[in-house]
Amino acid sequence: MPGFWSTICGGKEKKYEPEPEEIVQQQEVQCARIHGLRTFKKMALSDDEDVNTMLLGTQFWKIKPGWCQQRLYRLESDGMTIWYKSKAKKARSKQIFSVLHIESVREGRQSEGLRRNGRRFPESCCFSISFMGRRRNLDLAASTDQEARSWVQGLRKLMERAEAMSQREKLVHWIRDYLHQADRDGDEKMSFQEVKDMLRMINIDMNDMYAYTLFKKCDRSNTDTLEDCEIEEFCTQLMQRPELEEIFHRYSGEDRVLSAEELQEFLQHQGEEATMERAQDIIHRFELNEKAKQHGLMMQEGFMMYLLSAEGDIYNQNHRKVYQDMNQPLCHYFISSSHNTYLTNHQLVGASSTESYIRVFTEGCRCVELDCWEGADGEPVIYHGHTLTSKILFKDVISTIKHFAFKYSPYPVILSIENHCGLKQQETMAHHLRTILGDVLLTAPLRNVDLSKLPSPEALKGKILVKAKKLSERRFSEEDDGRSRMDIAQQLSDLVVYCQTVEYRDQPGKACEMSSFSEDKVRRLVKECGNSIVRYNTRQLSRIYPDGLRANSSNFSPQEMWNAGCQLVALNFQTPGYTMDLNRGRFLDNGACGYVLKPDFLCREDTQFNPEDCSSTLKILHVRGLTPCGARHYSWRCCALIWLLSDSWLKIMTKRPVMTLWDNSHCHLPA
Repeated sequence: MPGFWSTICGGKEKKYEPEPEEIVQQQEVQCARIHGLRTFKKMALSDDEDVNTMLLGTQFWKIKPGWCQQRLYRLESDGMTIWYKSKAKKARSKQIFSVLHIESVREGRQSEGLRRNGRRFPESCCFSISFMGRRRNLDLAASTDQEARSWVQGLRKLMERAEAMSQREKLVHWIRDYLHQADRDGDEKMSFQEVKDMLRMINIDMNDMYAYTLFKKCDRSNTDTLEDCEIEEFCTQLMQRPELEEIFHRYSGEDRVLSAEELQEFLQHQGEEATMERAQDIIHRFELNEKAKQHGLMMQEGFMMYLLSAEGDIYNQNHRKVYQDMNQPLCHYFISSSHNTYLTNHQLVGASSTESYIRVFTEGCRCVELDCWEGADGEPVIYHGHTLTSKILFKDVISTIKHFAFKYSPYPVILSIENHCGLKQQETMAHHLRTILGDVLLTAPLRNVDLSKLPSPEALKGKILVKAKKLSERRFSEEDDGRSRMDIAQQLSDLVVYCQTVEYRDQPGKACEMSSFSEDKVRRLVKECGNSIVRYNTRQLSRIYPDGLRANSSNFSPQEMWNAGCQLVALNFQTPGYTMDLNRGRFLDNGACGYVLKPDFLCREDTQFNPEDCSSTLKILHVRGLTPCGARHYSWRCCALIWLLSDSWLKIMTKRPVMTLWDNSHCHLPA
C-alpha cells in the first residue's frame, strides 16, 4: 500500500545533497515526469510546452528593494504547487506555494516593485505573481523573454484549471499544502509540535491534552511521530463532522447508504429543488465510490462532499453574479469604499504603495481615496500627511487605477480626492487625470439623463468619477481639515461632476452634491435626527470615514452606517478583522461588483424609517445555539452571524466565532 504522503501529496522532495546541479535536476525532472503523467493528462496539459517548461524548472532573479537573488523555480508533479530553492545558507533550502493562492500574474514591470527595482532587466523578461490575502507580490525576472512568457502563460492555464477543480481535488490539495508547510524539517514525518503547528495553520484551537491523546492514538508505531497511514488516520479523525454524520444517518437509515429517493427527501425538507433528476445528478457529481455511483447510491463521504461544496453553501450561488437592478440612481446602492487606500498598514509609520489600490480592486472596491500633497519636482504625491508614511507619486497611482479599475467589476469607480496641493500642482493633478485616464474619466454630465437625480451604475459603466470640491461651491466638508478656503484650480474643479463635496445641511440639496462625515459625527446625527439622515441618503451620496484617532488603522462597524442608508462607508481594507469580514460579506452579494442595492425603505424619499426607532417592525430569525460533540476540545475561529430582518433588509449582529451546524430546518450555531 503506497504511503499516505505519496498518495495525497504526490511525494516530498529529498533533502538537498551537495551533488552537481545538473544531476540533481535530471533526477527531479524524471521524477516529476513519472508522477505527473496522470495529473497532466487529466488536465489536458501533458503536451503543453509552457507546462513542460515549468516542470523542467527555471532559474529566475527574485527582485526586492535593494536586493536580487537567483532561485530555481519549478512546478511540482501535482500540477498545483510551485517549488523553489533558495541559495541562502540560513534559509530553508526548498519552499513552496500553491497555484490556488495566486490572485493574478502580470507581465512586464506592472508591479511597483519591478518599476522601482527591476530596471536592470528587460521588461519582456519580467513578471509579477500577486497572491490572495496580505502576502507580498513575487517579482521575478527571467534570462530570456521566452522563459518569462512560458511561465506567465503556464501559470494562467493552471489557474484556470484550479478554478475548475472539484471539491475533493481542492480538499486533497489543501491537506497536501498544509502538511508540506507543517513538516518544517522535511523528513516526511509529523512530530507533535508539527501537528500543533498544522492545527494552528488551519485555525483549529485544540486543547493540548486532547490533541496529544489523538496524536498518541494514531501513533501506532510508537515513534512519537506520525507517518504514512498514521497521518491519514489523524487527518480523517480531525475532519470528522458529527453533526453531518447524524443528518446522514437520519436519512439513510440502518444501511448507512443514501439512495436517490432518500436524498430527494433530504432536499425536499431543505426547501430546495427536489426532483429525482437532481438527486441523481448530485450523486453522479459528488459520490467518491465508483461502485456506489454506478448503483445510484451515495456514501457518507460523498454526502459530506456535497454539503461542503458550493451547492451546499448557505449562500445563494445565483447571487455570485450581478442579479440586482443596476438602473437606479447611485444613491440607492451601498458602494464598497476604502479609506487611506494607499497604505499597507499603520497610518502613522506604514508604507504607501500602488499595490494597495490593486488589492482593493480585487475585492470589488469602487471608491478609493487619494490624499494629495505637494511633492518634489512639481509632482504631487500621495501619503498620510504630517506622518512618517512613505510617499508615492500621484501619476503612478492614476496609472495603476487606469489598468485595474475595471478588471474585476465594470461599474463606476469614484476617486475620493483629499486635496492639500497648491494651484500649480493641482493643475498637474488635473493634467494627469485627463491624459492618463483618457475617455474613462467622466468630465461632463451624461446626455439625456435627468439632472435632478444621480445617474445609475449601469449608465456609468466603465467610467471614473472624481469626488472633490468645486469652485462654484462655498460649503465644504469637514473632511478637508479647515482648508475649505483654499484656492481650487479651475482645471481640477472642471473634473468634478456628480460628486461635489459640500458641507452637510439638513435641507434638500442638488443630487450632485455630497457630504463626508467622521464616524463620530454621523453617529451623533443619527441619534439626533435619524430619519433626516436616511432621507438625505435617498437623494444624495454620503461618505463615512474612520476617526482620526485610529492610528493603527482599525475599523468601526459599517453596519450602523448602512442602517442609516449611507452609501460610501470607507474602511481600512489593509486591516483584517471582524469589521472587514462583515464588509466583505456585504459586498460578496450581487456578483461582488461593489454595488449592492439598498432595500426599498432606504430608497423612498418619503420613508419614515429611523434606525434609532426601536418600534420599527422587525422579523427575527432565531438561531438556536448548540454545543457540538467534543466542544470542550474545540474553539473554531470562523465568522458566524445572526441576521435580523427588517422588511427585505438584513441587519447583522455579531456572535462569538463558531462553526456552523446544519439541520433540516434551521441553521444552528454552537453556543
